[in-house]
Amino acid sequence: MSSIYAGYMGKVICVDLTTQAVEEYPWNDTQRELYLGGKIMAARILCDHLTGKETPFSEENWVVISTGPLTGTGAPSSARFNISALSPQTGILASSNCGGSFGFHLKKAGYDALILKGRCPEHTWLEINEDQFTFHSAEELWGTKTSECQEMLSRLTGKKRFGKLCIGPAGENLVKYAGVVSDERAAGRTGLGAVLGWKNLKAITVTGSKTVPVYNKEKSQAWIKKWTEYLQKHPLTGSQLPRMGTAGLVSSMQMHGLLSTKNYSAGQFEDFEQVSGERLAEEFNITNKGCLTCPIRCARSVRVQGQAVKGPELETLGLLGGNICNNDLQKILDWNYELDELGMDTISTANTIAWAMEANEKGLWNCGLEFGKTDNLSQVFEDIAHRRGIGDELAEGSRRLSKKYGGQDFAMQSKGLELAAYEPRRAVGQGLGYAVSNRGGCHLNGGYLVILEGLGLNVDTQTPKAKADFTMLFQDLMETISASGQCLFTSYAFFPAFLLTKPNGVITQTVNKAATHIGGAVRLINKCPRVAALDIPVFHHTKMIRLATGMYMDFGKYIAIGERGYTMERLINTRFGITEANDKLPRRLTEVPQNPADPTTKVPLEQMKQTYYAARGWDKNGIPKESTLRRLKIK
Repeated sequence: MSSIYAGYMGKVICVDLTTQAVEEYPWNDTQRELYLGGKIMAARILCDHLTGKETPFSEENWVVISTGPLTGTGAPSSARFNISALSPQTGILASSNCGGSFGFHLKKAGYDALILKGRCPEHTWLEINEDQFTFHSAEELWGTKTSECQEMLSRLTGKKRFGKLCIGPAGENLVKYAGVVSDERAAGRTGLGAVLGWKNLKAITVTGSKTVPVYNKEKSQAWIKKWTEYLQKHPLTGSQLPRMGTAGLVSSMQMHGLLSTKNYSAGQFEDFEQVSGERLAEEFNITNKGCLTCPIRCARSVRVQGQAVKGPELETLGLLGGNICNNDLQKILDWNYELDELGMDTISTANTIAWAMEANEKGLWNCGLEFGKTDNLSQVFEDIAHRRGIGDELAEGSRRLSKKYGGQDFAMQSKGLELAAYEPRRAVGQGLGYAVSNRGGCHLNGGYLVILEGLGLNVDTQTPKAKADFTMLFQDLMETISASGQCLFTSYAFFPAFLLTKPNGVITQTVNKAATHIGGAVRLINKCPRVAALDIPVFHHTKMIRLATGMYMDFGKYIAIGERGYTMERLINTRFGITEANDKLPRRLTEVPQNPADPTTKVPLEQMKQTYYAARGWDKNGIPKESTLRRLKIK
């Protein structure tokens, strides 16, 4: 359905994998204004389809691969795409974001989103060339690792420049935390690779020659130049991330007691310097790399098995480092590559291994895995991907294992999704985010409040004051950034540079102290976003959408779109049984102080949850109120 707005290709396509029928899915400009694109667009499509009776491994589990209106416009860091479906890991709505080139090429083919329903009757890969959809046998691809599969796709299509995504052996064998890979990037979390594996879909390729329209090309290009210069001068997006990537956070997390260690039993790792971003940059980094249109270039290139490959992010360094008591950085580089090749989420893999090590230590499960003993892990990862031996059980994740063997108190997950590397007992707002996140224990979907609690500003890390309101605001902002097709790292520059470069300055100290006292003001913006109907100088996103699409956008409308998307995802999850009782953390984090001498070093979750529900317009059971759904135009 064509659009009056630029930035969109005006067509959503639905493919029935069972019958190979292809048809257009209706999507109009009113929906574009309300949901923008990306994961929020996917949530609307799935909200209209899912009833609560579907299961992840079923023909009724639709997979929505969606782009944003800025994808293909040249806006900074705007080449990302989203995949949404029911998760086999959590049993609820999942979304996973990827920086590979597939979304860019999907729009070049003329589509804003691709819906996959049904199930291929045999192993298949799908080739899309604008209006041509060709189903091929994937027998020769089945069993291949992700880089080999993508190389074979290049040979099979006869193309070098095209969009591609695929699954590895983990997805084929229905590992609950299998991911989807595009180029060297992964939609790693929530097990969507297993959904494609169940659907017998090994890979999708896409090509096209269409041009993404831009509303005001001249002014858009000028704004992109200005925004890029701002990002390159900012201390986070212009210095720390290009110099060390997210790995640069290891040392800061250590200093603040945020670095998950020995399955989150502590927040500091004695050998952190051995797995730090500084060491990675000095001794192992070959060059910096970035996604399409990205001026930040946060990715590391390292050498593994004699070849240059993508290096590990912070999560992988922390969770395959201190969290399993490993100080061998070269092993982490090797494992990161191996897990990408297998198509397996490094976060959930590492957390599941850490749980197994502690369960073995406590005599709950004699699995042979031990903290600090890592020589056998490469084989364990292969066994998980192919479901051999203990790998068959590890493939189920820590929640299912802890229900079987015990040890739920130290299974570091929420709603079935393992936590990121940030130890929340020293950042309680981050702990709230983990618990209420729609997709489970995700630091980003949780709002990433840790950036206020030590990794950017130094707001009181232990107080619950104002944390619920900030969590909602940050979640909604990040929802809309994702929906636009942009990388969340562009939000790092939201904080004025002087607050970060002068941490002991009078203004910075005043901001840190005042932040916990302005929850009411933040609540007002959350409740009445129209009071923020303006442009914020440090937030370039709103003007970019206006210039690229012609759609009116200000800061208030921007966060309102995010709130609509976040609440709609929650509504879907309530159909699958999610209530207040599911918004929880393991007892280790809520009842055991990280510092035994300081009882405040635990997450006061229950206190923050009810404030958060009230801020969002959900009832005390965490269910969105009918008045909230009407206000947000979800119903």
